[in-house]
Amino acid sequence: MDLADIRSRWNEVLDLLERENRIAWLAFFDARLVSLNNNELRLSFIDAEKLSGAHDYAQARKDSHRHALESAIKQVYGVSIAIITE
Repeated sequence: MDLADIRSRWNEVLDLLERENRIAWLAFFDARLVSLNNNELRLSFIDAEKLSGAHDYAQARKDSHRHALESAIKQVYGVSIAIITE
């Protein structure tokens, strides 16, 4: 599996996440997929940060939200992938 595979079905992941945990979806829906190495998916929020002004939304992305996203990824792709944010 490579980053192109993840990108091709990313909307399925987000749709599932929205149904199961809308708060987690809000935390990750605007993430940019950067890289996939050794089953670690790196996400960037650079675009979201440009629009957020002085607000630091990174603190709103809790471990429980990350776990919900990882669970949705496993359900869609059938593999465990860890989320790394930058």
